[in-house]
Amino acid sequence: MGSPNSGKSTLFNALSGLHAKTGNYPGVTVTRYEGLTQTPAGPVIVEDLPGAYSLDPISPDEQVVDEVLDPDCDRPTSPDAVLATVDATTLRRSLGLIAQVLTIGLPTTVVVTFTDELARRHGRLDLVALERALGVPVRGIAAGDPRAVGELREHLTHARHWPRPVIPPPTDPDEVSGWISSVLASAGYRVPDLDTRSQKIDAVLLHPVWGTIVFFVTMFLFFQVIFTVAAPLQDLVQSFFDWLAGLVQTYVPDSWLTGLLSQGIIGGVGSVLVFLPQIALLFIVISLLEGTGYMSRAAFLMDRVMARAGLEGRAFVALLSSLACAIPGIMATRSLPSAKDRLATMLSAPLMTCSARLPVYVMLISLMVPADVRFGPIGAQGGVMFLLYLGGAIASMGTAWFFSRVTGRRQGQLPFYMEMPPYRLPRLATVFHAVWDACAAFLRKMTTIILGATIVLWLLLNLPTPSAAQLQQAGIDPADSGAVATYTLDHSAAGAIGHAIEPVFEPLGFDWRINIGVISSLSARETFVATMGQVAAASDPENPGTALETMTVDHGPRAGEKLFTPPVVGSLMVFFMFALQCIATMAVMRRETGTWKWPLIAWVYMFGLAWVMSFLTHLVLGAVL
Repeated sequence: MGSPNSGKSTLFNALSGLHAKTGNYPGVTVTRYEGLTQTPAGPVIVEDLPGAYSLDPISPDEQVVDEVLDPDCDRPTSPDAVLATVDATTLRRSLGLIAQVLTIGLPTTVVVTFTDELARRHGRLDLVALERALGVPVRGIAAGDPRAVGELREHLTHARHWPRPVIPPPTDPDEVSGWISSVLASAGYRVPDLDTRSQKIDAVLLHPVWGTIVFFVTMFLFFQVIFTVAAPLQDLVQSFFDWLAGLVQTYVPDSWLTGLLSQGIIGGVGSVLVFLPQIALLFIVISLLEGTGYMSRAAFLMDRVMARAGLEGRAFVALLSSLACAIPGIMATRSLPSAKDRLATMLSAPLMTCSARLPVYVMLISLMVPADVRFGPIGAQGGVMFLLYLGGAIASMGTAWFFSRVTGRRQGQLPFYMEMPPYRLPRLATVFHAVWDACAAFLRKMTTIILGATIVLWLLLNLPTPSAAQLQQAGIDPADSGAVATYTLDHSAAGAIGHAIEPVFEPLGFDWRINIGVISSLSARETFVATMGQVAAASDPENPGTALETMTVDHGPRAGEKLFTPPVVGSLMVFFMFALQCIATMAVMRRETGTWKWPLIAWVYMFGLAWVMSFLTHLVLGAVL
């Protein structure tokens, strides 16, 4: 346990070999992690607790720490010992928490982190003297020092017998202050020099004007990188799946099985997996920004915007976490002390653009904006992506503001604090693990939810199989595979569903084939891409790669016109920006609120918002373009 940003999660990962999420702001680690570490006496369970500044909790994550360490709390197991991390550069602040921990009476070892940072900034600390002053073991660990981690692992062998202070620290606040000064003096502590390098950079990055400009430029370049760097890798993945589908078509004799394997599984899954490079790049850039310490600066800048909207400042931390996935964002709302602010933020977190929307956006942007359209060095596709992310963030904050007012005035606003860690070079191992975890989660989703959905969809798109008599009655030559495929799709079970809900989506410009994709994306947003890939293959089995671009409206007043016109694509993008199409997110929301009432309210209001905004987009783009 320890204060936020004191290196406790990094130490936990080093001891256990796990990859618990770390962040440079409070509220990121809102749950406990457990892992095993091997000591000479056998395996020991280590637990990573949320960051806390005090054992007098003011937020749910600090409440977790208090309950774990409270000897009077009724829990199945209590810790045998405590490893308390303190940042050597901010030792005075950390000793208040240490004083509270030592009064509990559990065997405790204090782990002093960032000792190298202390030395670099000309600070001084005598660890042996600090151990004498505290009366408990003290270990110093510099960043990335495997030998110190090994010694600490061996030290855990004797955890039950660690010495305890002869005289516990005082509990009166005034006396604690004097105790801290006494400990610091005994340990020969010299406060480190101010980090002038960080101060100079912060003078720009935290400036109300220049900092905001830098923030938006950083985000803009971020999306340019995702498109420009990922494009060649994406082509390689696409070529691989095209080759694989070709093998199936060549060597599998049964036409029905060929269709299921090449179009249903390889085509469906491949059409989503092709976006793996973008997912990896997204998390590489996010991890680099976190590792340098810039994300906490971005959170600080955006907190000003949140404050003007009348929201609890910590709400931005939860919304920021939702950029990767809404689920950790919803869980991060536990750090909000006000129940009503927590609910308002939870209802708005799914509007932040998560990574599941990325494949849908990339496909739709490619349909609307050619890759060679540029404004000088700036690609138009990346610009559109930036606007989509910006629109999601604005909608999310606006929704949080609305619900915070609808559900009543906030209660008991508490001070919001955020540490600005020194700028550091990102640790490559941390970046690698973050990207690996994200890609592995994406692949797990591909091999479970999306694979199952694509198989079911292929069956719905191809059943019932038309008989020769039906084809003859419809005037279709059975030898014409394209005409047969179009007839089958039009009369399939999926086609029936798409046609049945046409009145709902027709004002948005969607036809029955797009409707099938929208319905399928209720399981996971990425399934929309797989579905449209299968619809394209069913519409034009000879050339599924370009079928979407050339697809035309097959009935009604627009019959014969191109289906994916700019108003339709724009309407689709806006629909996906606002709609809540993620069952997992609704399940987590239900768990956090304890009822299905709020997930259902969220689904209804987001669908209504998506429909209205999509309709307006279709109307405006249709009039302008």
